[in-house]
Amino acid sequence: MVVLDAMEKTAGVQVFQTELNDSPGVCLKLYGELGDVESALEAARETARAMQIGIVAHAIPRPAEQSGAAYEAAPDFSPLIEQPTVRDRERKMTNQGQAPFAVGLIETQGFTAVFEAIDTALKTAAVEVLAREKLGGGYITVLIKGDVAAVRAAIEAGKTRVEGLGRLIAAHVIPSPSEGVLSLLPKQGG
Repeated sequence: MVVLDAMEKTAGVQVFQTELNDSPGVCLKLYGELGDVESALEAARETARAMQIGIVAHAIPRPAEQSGAAYEAAPDFSPLIEQPTVRDRERKMTNQGQAPFAVGLIETQGFTAVFEAIDTALKTAAVEVLAREKLGGGYITVLIKGDVAAVRAAIEAGKTRVEGLGRLIAAHVIPSPSEGVLSLLPKQGG
């Protein structure tokens, strides 16, 4: 989500499909003018470097018409992780821009750790839980929402509670998340 936010804020690109892979990770499939895609990919690389994570970022100029059969996956749902593994997004820009709130995430390997972190986050600042997402292998991400200062305080407090209970994978705040990030947020409830 952090990488997608950077890409959409850098250039005129839009995600048309996401697909979870086995890493755990996600393949973001984007479209846009070639220059915009290349600029977005550079923003993705810079963001990943700053977060000290590895990514593969690649553009295919003017893909062959028949190649869609290889890269466009059918929608899929995994009962194991209780969520879609392939998500489609309507291919149009809505120009809603950025959200007037912040989204924060805490991702851990270990359920107890993330639950303790989010409990602490909620007790620290006026934020609300948006969703939780299981990624497999004991990885779980919980997303919160609120104003930027509240989300920053909540995430900082929450990530300190992980030590000794599990492994912190990521703790991040996205101020004014892009439209693409909002489209990827898991839905609460059934």
